[in-house]
Amino acid sequence: MQNVLIVGAGRGGTALLRVMAESDAFQVYAVVDPNPHAPGLALAQSLHIKTGKEWKEHLSHETDIIIDVTGDAQTFIDLRNARSTHTVLVPGSVASLIYQLLTEKESLIERMENDSFIRDLIVNSTHDGMIGIDFSHRIILFNDQASAMVGVPKEKAMGEVIYQVIPMSGLPRIIETGRTENNQELILDNGLKVVTTRIPMINDSGEIIGAFAVFKDITEVVNLAEEMTNLREIQTMLEAIIQSSDEAISVVDEHGRGLLINPAYTRLTGLSESEVINQPATTDISEGESMHMQVLKTRRPVRGANMRVGPNKKEVVVNVAPVIVNGQLKGSVGVIHDMSEIQSLTSELDRARRIIRTLEAKYTFDDIVGKSDDIQLVIEQARVASNTSTTVLVRGEAGTGKELFAHAIHNASKRRYYSFLKVNCASMPTAFLKEALFGSEEKDPSSGDLIVKTGLLEQAGEGSIFLDEIGELSIGTQEALLKALQTKTISRMNSENAVSLKARIIAATNHNLERAIAEGKFLEELYYYLTKLPIQLPSLRNHKMDIPQLCERLVQNLNQAFGRHVKGVSAAAIKQLMDYTWPGNVRELENVLSRAMIFMHHQETMIETKHLIPLHTSHVQQTKTDEHKGTLAEQLEQLEKQIIEQTLVKYKGNKTAASKELDISIRNLYYKIEKYEVEVEKGG
Repeated sequence: MQNVLIVGAGRGGTALLRVMAESDAFQVYAVVDPNPHAPGLALAQSLHIKTGKEWKEHLSHETDIIIDVTGDAQTFIDLRNARSTHTVLVPGSVASLIYQLLTEKESLIERMENDSFIRDLIVNSTHDGMIGIDFSHRIILFNDQASAMVGVPKEKAMGEVIYQVIPMSGLPRIIETGRTENNQELILDNGLKVVTTRIPMINDSGEIIGAFAVFKDITEVVNLAEEMTNLREIQTMLEAIIQSSDEAISVVDEHGRGLLINPAYTRLTGLSESEVINQPATTDISEGESMHMQVLKTRRPVRGANMRVGPNKKEVVVNVAPVIVNGQLKGSVGVIHDMSEIQSLTSELDRARRIIRTLEAKYTFDDIVGKSDDIQLVIEQARVASNTSTTVLVRGEAGTGKELFAHAIHNASKRRYYSFLKVNCASMPTAFLKEALFGSEEKDPSSGDLIVKTGLLEQAGEGSIFLDEIGELSIGTQEALLKALQTKTISRMNSENAVSLKARIIAATNHNLERAIAEGKFLEELYYYLTKLPIQLPSLRNHKMDIPQLCERLVQNLNQAFGRHVKGVSAAAIKQLMDYTWPGNVRELENVLSRAMIFMHHQETMIETKHLIPLHTSHVQQTKTDEHKGTLAEQLEQLEKQIIEQTLVKYKGNKTAASKELDISIRNLYYKIEKYEVEVEKGG
């Protein structure tokens, strides 16, 4: 190391001191300058170098180099004369040159360091991994991305043989072959899938000195490709669904221009794709406003909009919803429903509901209105009947509520979870009624296959079948029914096979079956099977005290049917209703109230006498006047009824005394009182 004395601490001396202080080849031991404020002195002191005003005080035989940067010729002569023979004196011009050379060297070093920094910055800032090896297969380049992808710290990888870091690396092969390998797939030990390009490194002499690899993580790319594939599949699926849908669908973009329609849309509107796609949303509308444009404007869906579309002005109902992706409106989707189809479906639904009503019992005992003793008695009898599985016969005049009781008996029984079928025996032709009840079997003349039609008795399963107006059955049908009740089996027509009768039969009639038996129109044995549990419903004229409660219930029902808000029936109107004899019973009462409500003003809330149709309160007198009208049997019944009534009045309702005078059994008297609906004076 050369000992250096710098004479002059001005600008040049300061620059030389700064450069030489960083060099290991020189040791500046002193800096002198007559100017105590020279900048080089302060720098020397900060570097712990001696300073002074006179160079003579610091010159010694150990000084190897004296650098004169004063620019004074006399100072240079004095230094030359005073130096030792081995001390080199560098004049200011040479010192300036040395300074320039040293400065350039430092600048070059700095530039090289900057270039290295930039190179490292580029190498480490790329998203691709980079690995380089030398001829001995040791790693000489390993950027940050490679470290992250391989999972090995950079400081541990540098200098290691490549196989220690990446066992499956192909870089050594590149050194052997000297060939470039482009876009090769490689799976790293950590499961990362990469694609790599390997290049040989060749010097100026054409010699292979190593190999270099650039590799990219394609896991994300593969996932993205899979997502895109899934999206394409979803898109294809959605398009297939839209195209195959029976619902008419149209899609427009955010500007209201047609993007997509399906075949159902074309069938409904009569418009083809060429007439709709890329056309304004109003193209298909013949009457009404575009719901697509309204939705695009408000960004809110529209449901149930009525309009007419297409050249045929098809009446439709439209539902339209906006398509919003990441908060941005991209268009709207409309689903169009054919009103004629909706109306047809509604009609079908109503028809289905009517059919279902025949398979269900609608009423329960809670629906039977009446607090009179007569009504409470038959309700109690019906409740007893509901707890058995025996056949029930409900008797009563037309309009007394026989079907209502049949429903209630079924719903109170254990069969309530099964079917309830109603058959009106008077409304079906005799030729078809038997087949409808019992079913049939026949062979198809063309194919020879057996065609089986199950009857209603079989269809009822373990439920109940209500045979209304059973007195209208033909003798042949009565015989088949009697056999079914006796054997508990059902024989289909044209068949020798039989199936079990599981259903419970509830029959009803307003006919005099006893007279029908006498006339040979009804089987006596079937009569006994049906009357194991007879229930005789009273006429309304025999329990008029229930009329106010009946009116209340009927008004509620009629309000729902007519969409009215009638509160009830006035006291005067009730009195007028109570004075009437009601030959049509409750059904006639319902008819009178419904007619009154129809002709009421909407602001009226009470049924008054003025709303009621004229009721003939002298019906009893008319009956007496006309009592001798009718067939002989009818006249005999009227006469028998009058005799029983007169006898009971005579004995003040004492039935035992009356039966003795009439010479009939007490049981037969009770039956005739029930049959003729004779009013008995209380206390007898």
